[in-house]
Amino acid sequence: MAVISANRNKNLVYIVDRDVAIVEALRQKLTSVGFETRAIGDVGQAITAIVENAPHLVIIDWNMPGLAALEVIQTVRKLRSRDRGRLIILSALSGEQDVVNGLNLGADDYIVKPFSVREVVARVSAVLRVLPRAEQRSVLTVDEVVLDLNNYQVTARGQSLSMRSVEFRLLEFLMLYAGRTFNRHQLLNQVWGADSTVDERTVDVNVQRLRKILARSGCESYIQTIRGFGYRFASPDRVG
Repeated sequence: MAVISANRNKNLVYIVDRDVAIVEALRQKLTSVGFETRAIGDVGQAITAIVENAPHLVIIDWNMPGLAALEVIQTVRKLRSRDRGRLIILSALSGEQDVVNGLNLGADDYIVKPFSVREVVARVSAVLRVLPRAEQRSVLTVDEVVLDLNNYQVTARGQSLSMRSVEFRLLEFLMLYAGRTFNRHQLLNQVWGADSTVDERTVDVNVQRLRKILARSGCESYIQTIRGFGYRFASPDRVG
């Protein structure tokens, strides 16, 4: 996954972690590719900073003591808007249920430690949607499902649907190649990035979440499982 080298409108990123080495490595790399960063090792300071100046993204270590991480996550969620309050969880917990729990808390992505700094930067860029596009698409439409890429909005059967960045990216990719089937490895490379260390279970978890979101408008059948291979986005009347 490519990483943008410059950003005209700098995205503000808070890194909330007590591990000085990790924080400094992330801060330096994110700053070098155009992000405005702030490293915070204290939860109280993090909450104050988030309330006073809502960042575009918070990277939070899930392993902060007590309920510290949860307090930060709850604060971010209260201030979330279309372009502010994105959230990435860092954690040493790598089980499928751990990932599911993190996503259910409202995280846009979940990165398991240890990780490569390059991977984190790529996934930060993906969450904030600052990757350069080969095509200047503004709207993707497949039957009853419409993605407004400029305004980060999804409409299905006329109903507006709310989803997180990773789900939006997954839906965008599947809709862009509607009718084509992709295996889990291909989806990992295209949506999470070739350098990602997440495993294929992450794809299954997010496909199921995306399907549940589309179910709110009765469009869950657009996300189709091709047994023994992978997933595709196609009209419900298409079979085989």
